[in-house]
Amino acid sequence: MIGPMSDIERRQGSRLTREQRVQRAYRLTLATGALGVVGVAGLVLAILGIIGAGLPVLALVLAAICFMLLRRTVR
Repeated sequence: MIGPMSDIERRQGSRLTREQRVQRAYRLTLATGALGVVGVAGLVLAILGIIGAGLPVLALVLAAICFMLLRRTVR
């Protein structure tokens, strides 16, 4: 039989400290902004035919992932 709920221990190390969350949010903010700028500028250059569209699209996908991680961090 399973013991009472009070026997359940918190997992050690699974929670970030406030300072760690602040640092992670800061880094994710920088990464999201930089990848977004690279993606948009790259798409403009791709439309003008100067470069291919592969890397700008990849940058925008990575920016979206960073944004989702940022929202999860500050939640």
